[in-house]
Amino acid sequence: MIKAVGLRKSFGDFTAVDGIDVEVAPGESFGFLGPNGAGKTSTMKIIGCTSPASGGTIRILGMDPASQASKIKARLGVVPQEDALDADLTVFENLLVYGRYFGLPRATVRARAEELLEFAQLVDKRDEIVEKLSGGMKRRLTIARGLINTPQIVLLDEPTTGLDPQARHILWDRLFRLKREGVTLVLTTHYMDEAEQLCDRLVVMDKGRIVAEGSPRALIAEHASREVLELRFDVADHAERAADVEGIGARVEVLADRLLLYVENGDVALEQVTARGVHPMSSLVRRASLEDVFLRLTGRSLIE
Repeated sequence: MIKAVGLRKSFGDFTAVDGIDVEVAPGESFGFLGPNGAGKTSTMKIIGCTSPASGGTIRILGMDPASQASKIKARLGVVPQEDALDADLTVFENLLVYGRYFGLPRATVRARAEELLEFAQLVDKRDEIVEKLSGGMKRRLTIARGLINTPQIVLLDEPTTGLDPQARHILWDRLFRLKREGVTLVLTTHYMDEAEQLCDRLVVMDKGRIVAEGSPRALIAEHASREVLELRFDVADHAERAADVEGIGARVEVLADRLLLYVENGDVALEQVTARGVHPMSSLVRRASLEDVFLRLTGRSLIE
């Protein structure tokens, strides 16, 4: 569905995307994971045919964006980071107007809009002015609008940014349904739980480059331990306490507000910590996540 080799994007002297290779299979849910500024959105704009590549090659649905952008766009669904809805129109009118941009017959657009209202759980808001909708409803409408042309690939740029947990889970459910229908999803996110929930496979990006690739489970298995023991001490600099727990587990990461011990069994590790006479202010045992993978690969948190 998508194949990029040596893909680059530069803005003057700044390189946003630095020679990445990407391949997305039909029906796959593929993610770009990384902090703000990693190059995720620049990559998505190239795939969406709204920004030309500065180097390398890319083919989308077997076509070249440089010469066949219109044909590609006709088969793409795009959900931008910001909801660019027509606030003065109703929910249904937003779908109708957007559908006409694709040159679809009025009857086809109306029938498709009715289906998408059901899909987005917005039937009861059909005649509501968009401005009055909640953030979660606007996001679901934006996704529904991006599906009006029955796309083969849907691009989602930070699909749940700014939503509360309940709205995020509703949106995840809608995306799971799309995937079951065979639609190829390509998304960017800096939420590790979102990437784990939605992506079959992903790349971790940092400073325009891909630093790891694989399924969420495979990446965690390769770059992290089974569990992580978080320790917090009443100190200004947690680096002061790192030596106290050295040798417990595979490694110790020092963050500003806590120590992370990468271990196979968090409870056993905590017993070893206290056996040394070390008593943290608080402790937490959790499973390893993609956040830990990124920290291992780049030395930075995903949210930095």
